[in-house]
Amino acid sequence: MMKVLVSGASVAGPAVAHWLGRYGYDVTVVELQPALREGGYAVDFRGPVNREVLSRMGVLEDLRARQTGGSPMRFVDAAGRQLMRLPGEFAGGELEVLRSDLSRVLYEHSCDKASYRFGDSIARLAEHAGGVDVSFESGTEETYDLVIGADGLHSIARRLAFGPEKDYVRHLGYYIAGWDVPNTLGISGDALIYNVPGRLASVGADRRDPAMAGTMVLFKSPALTYDRRDLEQQKAFIAAAFADLGWHVPQLLEGLPAATELYVDSISRVDVDRWSTGRVVLLGDAGYGATVGGMGTSTAVVAAYILAGELATSGGDYRAAFRRYEAQLRRPVSKTQSGGNRTGKFLAPGTRFGIAARNRLLSQPFLLHQMLKLGEKVSNLVELNNYSVSSGRVRRNDSQESGNHPGTPSTAR
Repeated sequence: MMKVLVSGASVAGPAVAHWLGRYGYDVTVVELQPALREGGYAVDFRGPVNREVLSRMGVLEDLRARQTGGSPMRFVDAAGRQLMRLPGEFAGGELEVLRSDLSRVLYEHSCDKASYRFGDSIARLAEHAGGVDVSFESGTEETYDLVIGADGLHSIARRLAFGPEKDYVRHLGYYIAGWDVPNTLGISGDALIYNVPGRLASVGADRRDPAMAGTMVLFKSPALTYDRRDLEQQKAFIAAAFADLGWHVPQLLEGLPAATELYVDSISRVDVDRWSTGRVVLLGDAGYGATVGGMGTSTAVVAAYILAGELATSGGDYRAAFRRYEAQLRRPVSKTQSGGNRTGKFLAPGTRFGIAARNRLLSQPFLLHQMLKLGEKVSNLVELNNYSVSSGRVRRNDSQESGNHPGTPSTAR
């Protein structure tokens, strides 16, 4: 039985742990945070390929029970007058859930197949002929056959195995942050969005708890240097970036000091020439992420299915499995990633003219419909193989053989 260490317990990590555990691997997931993170923005799944993978995992109905339904978005001026309105399906896709709900469902469906170690992290990797010696921050040392870096944009596994973050992560000129606040503004229905050049602030009611609301801000900025583990430092630079704005921004900032869960990150993309080195392989945002707009979450879930399936059918030849995994995903991922390049400029154009032009463009129903169709097309570029378990062995039926092409996934389990 091969021992596999997965770094990261957000989305990609629990997803690949689910599949590897099902295929008989001895899986450990290590996560820096002391527990699963709460809060966070909504993520969406679009089209038959994503739906099929969620169904094969057995999580589709659990996620449907937690779906937000998508929130219509109303862009307003400083006086609250509507400038533009987008329907819920624009951001919500076919299935939208909070990232924290997705993470918990994936954890619950994998924790009986994998061991989880929260509040710890990889400190050192040393590969040799027999495996990878891993030293943890806690002082524990263990040897694994394989290591999967599923720990996001700022991957520790990638840094240790491939090199410094600056070599792989490209800043795209914006930062994004989100936190929950009491709904003292009485927000209901549409999420409200306010723009000034280079900045966006939004607030929407929590559909499960109307007494709370979710805030999201986005702002144009060169790359900043800050401690990603220092919550107070992050709160300070967010407050400074929006201190001069009106509308509801002062009330939203009032709730920032008390926030215990805060999401902050640059809008960036990850480009790695090869997703594996030796016995270490990257999965999801760690290898090909785009912070917002790159369909990274749904891509990671599909990629976890493919990586685990290729490993299980490789007969122990992990190098061949890594090559097949990358060969299936490299082209589709490059298409989805490109969407993230435009996200910051789309959400917070740098000029008043740019804001007005975006609003006029998206107010045209035909163009809006075309954008929705393009999003679904891009999200279904992957051709799914079937990895079936029979007599204790995992077999792969190629998509070309099974007739399983994008838009017509096989229903075999």
